[in-house]
Amino acid sequence: MDNKCVWNKYNATQLKELESFTKEYIDFISECKTERECVEKIVNDIEKEGYVDISKVIKSGKKLKAGDKVYSVKMNKSIIMANIGTDKLEDGVNILGAHIDSPRLDVKANPLYEDNGLAYLDTHYYGGIKKYQWVTIPLAIHGVVAKKDGTTVIVNLGEEEDDPVFFISDLLIHLSSEQLEKKAAKVIEGEALDLIVGNKPIKAETNTKSKKDKEDKEEKEAVKKSVLDILKKYYDIEEEDFLSAELEIVPAGRAKKAGFDRSMVLGYGQDDRVCAFPSYKAMLKVKKVKRTAVCILTDKEEIGSVGATGMQSQLFENVMAELLNLCDDYSEIKLKRMLANSNMLSSDVSSAFDPSYASSFDKKNVAYLGKGMVLCKFTGSRGKSGSNDANAEYLGTLRGIFAKDDVQFQLAELGKVDLGGGGTIAYMLAKYGMNVIDCGVAVLNMHAPYEATSKADIYETYRGYISFVKNM
Repeated sequence: MDNKCVWNKYNATQLKELESFTKEYIDFISECKTERECVEKIVNDIEKEGYVDISKVIKSGKKLKAGDKVYSVKMNKSIIMANIGTDKLEDGVNILGAHIDSPRLDVKANPLYEDNGLAYLDTHYYGGIKKYQWVTIPLAIHGVVAKKDGTTVIVNLGEEEDDPVFFISDLLIHLSSEQLEKKAAKVIEGEALDLIVGNKPIKAETNTKSKKDKEDKEEKEAVKKSVLDILKKYYDIEEEDFLSAELEIVPAGRAKKAGFDRSMVLGYGQDDRVCAFPSYKAMLKVKKVKRTAVCILTDKEEIGSVGATGMQSQLFENVMAELLNLCDDYSEIKLKRMLANSNMLSSDVSSAFDPSYASSFDKKNVAYLGKGMVLCKFTGSRGKSGSNDANAEYLGTLRGIFAKDDVQFQLAELGKVDLGGGGTIAYMLAKYGMNVIDCGVAVLNMHAPYEATSKADIYETYRGYISFVKNM
């Protein structure tokens, strides 16, 4: 079955809306490169549209009614939104679920050191990356430092025009004959992904007893001391404060329109913020719903959805229990019925066909840039291992809904059967017995520092999410 290019179906009004929407999206992924930054931005947006922190509703003692909109934030890294519908919660809800973490480098707890006149931050990579892709490119530092006195320092350095950037060095080509004989996985070792952050030594104190004493002072970790001096001056951060810091190393600079025709977006973190952005925007677009609409934007997916802010925690179930309690008389059996009767789009990316590496894909069952939203019936690899496999009836229902709103989609797998696959949060929600299918945007260069997507696919996915929330 040949899927048509989605660009050809848009009229002038839709093309204008597409450009406006993707401009907002480019701003979003340029400014929100960590989970915390995503949550802060989303909360600011949704509160303007009438969403209220659920904790305030609980404290007020009031009940929720149709038309009320609430949200819950966990540790500033995950957020769940809900638009209460007219149907009983026990009959199920419609769920959009994406993740807002992305592959990156994390700064270790004892990171700062000096080696032969260069100051470094030691890192540990997060998620699946090709390590060699992270060397020699401009990098930024984003995150927070929590101090002993309870204050928190926000760090965002490397994004503004006058900001310094940071980098990881690579061996020059003239001396790399041995390096180039290594397998790609070993060309750059994980422990070699250390960030160069300084080279200028701090000036020695002038009141030293002798010239030799002055030279000794200058030689001992003078560059590291210079970096610490800068951190103290501009951020009031001591070396010990790294112990309670969450600092993420990400590519510096804004996402860009790509191609002579400006038809694509090239930027960091599109897996999975390219699905998170249209998910929460679809929630804002649909004002009134018959069936309660829920949007989950979660953390830790790239490392197995573990931890208190990941999908494997009780985060989702706890919030749904609170919703049920605020809308009805809570009982465990009602909660179980609500979850089992729900429908979900696990909003995650899929691999786009890359002609340069055609042998890795099944051309008949792969997603293509510019051909619409991607439905992935199953992920997994080698016998669908670890996969949620959506049932035919659910797919048939979705086809009918999308046809009603002329949403173009394509059905795809991640790659050839025996080459491997990818994971999403789909199977974690399917355990409740609800209908779940992966649904998102096709991506080139997935998990690279700069990923590529089609503007038309982003817009069509947004339209698809609106259709699901409105009609399911």
